[in-house]
Amino acid sequence: MTDRIIFVCTLLLAGVYFWATAQIPSLELGDPLGPKAFPRILGIGLLVSAAMLFMEILRKSKKPKDGTAAAWRWEPHQWVVVAISVWTALYILTFEPLGFMISTTVYLLALFAYFNRGRWLMNVLTSVLFSVIGYFAFTKLLGVNLARGILPF
Repeated sequence: MTDRIIFVCTLLLAGVYFWATAQIPSLELGDPLGPKAFPRILGIGLLVSAAMLFMEILRKSKKPKDGTAAAWRWEPHQWVVVAISVWTALYILTFEPLGFMISTTVYLLALFAYFNRGRWLMNVLTSVLFSVIGYFAFTKLLGVNLARGILPF
């Protein structure tokens, strides 16, 4: 059942991704492929992954069953996947209002706090340094505008 949920979520993600890619403006000058080429390649890779998962689902369903019907229930790792998905959605929603550095630091800190329990100094340093270095690498080195949010820089 979990593989089917992942398959449907992958298809939904691919649909949203292709829609977002279509929103990228095309430029008349410059690269003939334009800025949409790489995102489309990633989207195609996502669809190929979904197709491979679908083939795996079909292959599993053709195997003979042993006759015992096991009741489906949520396993702890499935709750972790759901929680991370919700946390990622909240990160996306707060990205513009709070800005890259604050939202990314909080997002990573919560993930590190769960997956790397008890190492608060390492978790805080990693979250903050990743956000700060990432922000300046994108804005200063690559010239990419990231959301500033409530910070003045």
